[in-house]
Formats: sequence, C-alpha cells, structure tokens
Amino acid sequence: MAISKKFLKSKPVCKVRFEIPKDEVENGESVFLVGDFNNWDTSSTPMKQLKSGSYTVTLDLEVDRDYQFRYLIGQESWKNDSEADRYEPSPYADADNSVVSV
Repeated sequence: MAISKKFLKSKPVCKVRFEIPKDEVENGESVFLVGDFNNWDTSSTPMKQLKSGSYTVTLDLEVDRDYQFRYLIGQESWKNDSEADRYEPSPYADADNSVVSV
C-alpha cells in the first residue's frame, strides 16, 4: 500500500494519492476509499484499477488536517494502509483507522 502527497503552492490543498496493490484484492472485487473526507460513505470514492492490477485514487485534501480512513474491499473486507502516518482506534468494532496528515 502506498500514500503519496503533493502540496500545491497556489492554494492550501494537498493532492494525496492512495494506492492498494493487486495482491490485497481478490479478482473482480471493487475497492473504495472510505474516511473523514467523504463522511465514511462506502460508495462515494471508488478506486480505479490500473493496468498493473493495483487500485488508486487521488483526492484534493485541505492542508493542516488529519484524516482517518480505511479501504473497503468487496462488500465487507476492511484494510488499513501499512504506510499510514499513524493509526487511531475506531469507534466501531475492535479495529484501528489509518490516518494521513497533510
């Protein structure tokens, strides 16, 4: 898994690219990025499959903030990002959320 950040000089926004490798996803499963930035909506931020088989999406996020997120693979498999800036306990179930700081 990977997170890359590109800060814009012209406005207080950071382009954050999220990527999950193909070996984390079963064939044909959908992948969604779910988190604070989309009110934890499980269907509003689909990730696009690349020719390499990895899945990616880039979001413009407001700087000087932390965002909690997770990946939803298929209908019920939740994954954290191994390259997250840190982890925070989730208020749901017995899990942590990934955190990206921009």
